Amino acid sequence: MLRIIYMGTPQFAVPALEALIEGAGTGAGKLLSEGYELVTVITRPDKPVGRGREIAFSPIKQCALAHHIPVWQPGSFKQAEHSAALAAYHADLYIVAAFGQILPQAVLDQPRYGTLNIHASLLPKYRGADPIAAAILQGETETGVTIMLLDAGIDTGPMLFKQRIPLTAEETTETLTPKLATLGAQAICTVLPRWLTGQITPEQQDERLATHTRMLKKEDGRLHWERSAAFLARQIRAYTPWPGTYTHWRGKLLKILAGHALPTQTTPETAVGYVSILHAAGQRVLSITTGEGLLAVTQLQLEGKKATGAEEFLRGYGQINGEQLS
Repeated sequence: MLRIIYMGTPQFAVPALEALIEGAGTGAGKLLSEGYELVTVITRPDKPVGRGREIAFSPIKQCALAHHIPVWQPGSFKQAEHSAALAAYHADLYIVAAFGQILPQAVLDQPRYGTLNIHASLLPKYRGADPIAAAILQGETETGVTIMLLDAGIDTGPMLFKQRIPLTAEETTETLTPKLATLGAQAICTVLPRWLTGQITPEQQDERLATHTRMLKKEDGRLHWERSAAFLARQIRAYTPWPGTYTHWRGKLLKILAGHALPTQTTPETAVGYVSILHAAGQRVLSITTGEGLLAVTQLQLEGKKATGAEEFLRGYGQINGEQLS
């Protein structure tokens, strides 16, 4: 029977694991006529989280344990003893989804059917750690997942299959991630029987079209008001929930949780970051001057306070009108 090892860590990787667990069963949901076994699930080591620094299991570990699948948390496979222990499983195929570690070529070469990866972009665009946020930030109108054969580079291996979905103007990373996770689960189930029976010819990526992403940091969320309102609106959506977007008012952190560019072709003759109150349909609109156009803020949170809608915020902090954010 085919032996498969699955590697993943965050919630994004869970739907594909669940689909593979279901596909390994019997009946109509069975993926391969000859069957297969998920011999172990590999995830990153447990780590303490929160103020209490309690040990938290990754979503993948929780899923595997719930289905009584052995879990292994070896740390880096650059260590020879971990690579050797992995080879001792004699697995036929590795499947990876958001594992959080670059696998050495020696590891990738172990299984006879290679190592497949579920990547959350339409490669070769948006290789790297944060492809979902990058697609929103750059204003893409579609995105999707790519099933690829891993090599030692960062998402540079040949592609086996792509599945696309439209990207709406309201999408955030928080709402898009589970959609792509589900899409990834569907894609790996489509690829698996075709790959194992030699029905797929790997397609090399066009390096001329490649773009790259990196792991986002908290400081990436700062809003630079000299940019256009359209870009800043995308930044707010792309960085929800992490790292969030923020500015400063009167020395305090001001999180901008939601907003959109106003449909105007002109920018007021005021400094960027300047706050003004507009009136539309009987409502006050908290707007901020940008390098190009106005950004309407609909939800925000002042340091030490709860998140509120703009109208409620203005009732408590109307003095923000006419001031400049930094």
